[in-house]
Amino acid sequence: MSLAAALLLTLAGAAPASASVPIEQVRARAPEDEIIYFVLPDRLDNGDPSNDRGGLTGDRRTTGYDPTAKGFYHGGDLKGLTRRLDYIQSLGVTAIWVAPIFKNKAVQGAPGHESAGYHGYWITDFTQVDPHFGSNADFGAFVDAAHARGMKVYMDIVANHTADVIQYRECVGKPCAYRSKADYPYRRRGGVNGTPINPGFAGDTVQTPENFATLTDPGYAYTPFVAPAEATVKVPAWLNDPRFYHNRGDSTFAGESSRYGDFAGLDDLMTEDPRVTAGFIAIFGSWIDRFGIDGFRIDTARHVNPEFWQAFVPAMQARAAARGIPNFPIFGEVYSEAVDPGYTAQYTRRDRLPAVLDFSFQSAARAMLSGKAGTDVFAKLIDGDVLYEGGDAAAQRLVTFLDNHDMGRIGHMLDVAWPTATEAERLQRLTLAHVLLLTARGVPAIYSGDEQGFTGGSSDQDARQDMFASQVASDNANRLIGTTTTTATAHFGTDNPIFQTIAMLAKIRRDYPQLRHGRTVVRASSDKPGLLAFTRGDDDGHEILVVLNTANAATTANVEVGARTASFTALAGRCSATVTAPQSVKVALPPLGYAICAATPASK
Repeated sequence: MSLAAALLLTLAGAAPASASVPIEQVRARAPEDEIIYFVLPDRLDNGDPSNDRGGLTGDRRTTGYDPTAKGFYHGGDLKGLTRRLDYIQSLGVTAIWVAPIFKNKAVQGAPGHESAGYHGYWITDFTQVDPHFGSNADFGAFVDAAHARGMKVYMDIVANHTADVIQYRECVGKPCAYRSKADYPYRRRGGVNGTPINPGFAGDTVQTPENFATLTDPGYAYTPFVAPAEATVKVPAWLNDPRFYHNRGDSTFAGESSRYGDFAGLDDLMTEDPRVTAGFIAIFGSWIDRFGIDGFRIDTARHVNPEFWQAFVPAMQARAAARGIPNFPIFGEVYSEAVDPGYTAQYTRRDRLPAVLDFSFQSAARAMLSGKAGTDVFAKLIDGDVLYEGGDAAAQRLVTFLDNHDMGRIGHMLDVAWPTATEAERLQRLTLAHVLLLTARGVPAIYSGDEQGFTGGSSDQDARQDMFASQVASDNANRLIGTTTTTATAHFGTDNPIFQTIAMLAKIRRDYPQLRHGRTVVRASSDKPGLLAFTRGDDDGHEILVVLNTANAATTANVEVGARTASFTALAGRCSATVTAPQSVKVALPPLGYAICAATPASK
């Protein structure tokens, strides 16, 4: 380990690699005490080139491997991830969220439009690691190594769909339009005037084994079939039966089709069937039993019926508790691109998900920092916290983020918003984004590569760059932030100022529990870019004041603070030493500046 890396480990309060943290100590931490690092194993580091092709032979259309193409496997694996744990921990991270590592269909897509399952969301075997990433033993070694360093591991899981294996005879080789339950009811073949089938089936809202036992013919909307070569490709074996899928054609991501349609052709599971629910409880419970993982991120959660989650979540929490894991966070992906807490909150109330990815936070941060909204959009976000099941306390467990592998990187979003920005301005805006992420309520998740100033482009594949030396020409043409390097070289150094800012903020967050558990009070905001001020913690004279300036001009203002606060100490930036008057402090920020200030109470 380099001297710089060792110093940053100390700064972030992380255990050195030689130390072993008791697993009970790791598991005792509350979900909101974590800082998460999200990683696609294929894009982090190649620790074992022998598995690059996943044990398959042939060209990329068979093996899925082509390190020069952004839509194919590049060679990253679990051994590579394990050997980079020191690097990840030096950032101040305490939990690693790993994109799905289950065995995938290596290649999908029509001829000439193929791409690979390097991202992990085209699963065929839910019981083993994809050979491109290594083995189940490699995953166990990774989990153990992370735990020894005091870090948690969150698995990314999928229950909405499998790989695209089922085909429909009515539309082989072409898209299949969605066919609704009204026009193609379960008890008629091919439409309301079709031949009667499935006698006695009372519909998918009667979710009992006895009712679904009468749904024997899956040919109500289309005629599903599986090619002989793929007839037994899915594991466990029950997943090969078309009866356990909706088979209604492609989703339009609106209305009924959002829940019952195939996600871009992927086989959409009939999660209303209690046999499917029981099957997935067994599948994912087994990963808890075998590897002692610490939590789940749920892909495409909004596309699954609420009753599934109402059964699945308590079953997983019970399984974790039996394994000695008292805190087992489960957070669902409820994709949205609006500041609309009510939309995401419904999934914590009706579906009973303990937490969700906070897309409203992402939307608010992007709108503020791109200049499209005033800082009052943050106040709107915080006002919506009461809508979550459990209110403000539940909002502390929402997983906040700035970007991801689907919507693109925040660096690219800011570049689009400010195309003439200088290099210094680009760095300042990206810095502000991470200040907000690491001081606001919620559990911050950092997407790997952001700490190195990665930018990318507008598509999902453009936001999935390699951390090891890339061979993708379009990625290597990106203009990174905070560095003159490109993705053509490996990026595991600690000298990028964004990396150093995150490490510094992570230490502050660790040292001050107000930033992890304290209530949020918005103290100043406006309908225009400029000052945002909020405090974390109670009015006990120990609050943390966070101030940001999203404008290109300096700002000065008096900001209300707690009645018991007498003075402030700067944790980052410049802070007034004393209050201007009881419950008021003067703040002065340069353009795109920020400060984090710790209050000291008045002496009695």
